[in-house]
Amino acid sequence: MTQIDKHSTERFGNLDFLAKQVVEGFITGLHKSPFHGFSVEFAEHRLYNTGESTRHIDWKLFARSDKLFVKRYEEETNLRCQIVIDTSSSMLFPEQTEKGQYNKIGFSIHAAAALIELLRRQRDAFGLSLFAEDIELHTPARSSYTHQKFLFNELEKKLRSFSPTTAHTTRAASSLHRIADAIHRRSLVFVFSDMFDTSEQSEELFSALQHLRHNKHEVILFHVTDKTLELDFKFENRPYTFIDMESGESIKLNPSAVREHYLEAVNRLKKDLVLKCAQYRIDLVEADIRDGFDKVLLEYLIKRSKMI
Repeated sequence: MTQIDKHSTERFGNLDFLAKQVVEGFITGLHKSPFHGFSVEFAEHRLYNTGESTRHIDWKLFARSDKLFVKRYEEETNLRCQIVIDTSSSMLFPEQTEKGQYNKIGFSIHAAAALIELLRRQRDAFGLSLFAEDIELHTPARSSYTHQKFLFNELEKKLRSFSPTTAHTTRAASSLHRIADAIHRRSLVFVFSDMFDTSEQSEELFSALQHLRHNKHEVILFHVTDKTLELDFKFENRPYTFIDMESGESIKLNPSAVREHYLEAVNRLKKDLVLKCAQYRIDLVEADIRDGFDKVLLEYLIKRSKMI
């Protein structure tokens, strides 16, 4: 998996450098893997077709190659993609991270940046939606470098704005319904979320995901978690104070006293998620924040190869 030490890149102050490094590492690894058949680089030109306008012919390239090529522009994108990120306070877990690791929102934002970089190289159009209690940002899908820089700037601002002391609850269902209506028909939608809603909200959430499919979108749901702590509940055998990052409520207990009941509840939630995604034909991908971003990028290429 591609791993970039976040502390070694912080001095650059932006996502651009990191995204390029992740994608370059991914492409290098892909060429050495069984998936080397995937196209991960697109030419900036296509062959001229007899009878079409000569307006966009690259005459300099013609002088060098004696062949007619047409410059490719934004409207010639192959696929429209929308990246949707849950920015609620639960995504701030864990508050304390080890060197080179991210919390859930940090992982999601950096994975999205790498994905945007790869999308632009593929000449696919990309848009961004951020939501918590309401939709915080929604952009249409474009494929230009200027649009990429704008999205990176918005993602960087979101990273800087997060604070554990500011609670942002989730109203994922209503936000996803509105996003589903706003996205261009027949798009590939990536959703980054920990999917930690109450049981009362879960049906509404799945209804919103079904709305995306009803509108003819292909959906990949990246279930972002800290697998070690949230799913496997591997805490040391000593007292901890557990704090609900959305409500601020806290409780002090020894993990061993509740581990069995906690794992039963988590397994029920996970089983329900798997079943619902299968029912609605949504691709569910477990995204562990302790892993690299290769799984995210590879899922895009696999899905793309089936859609194009």
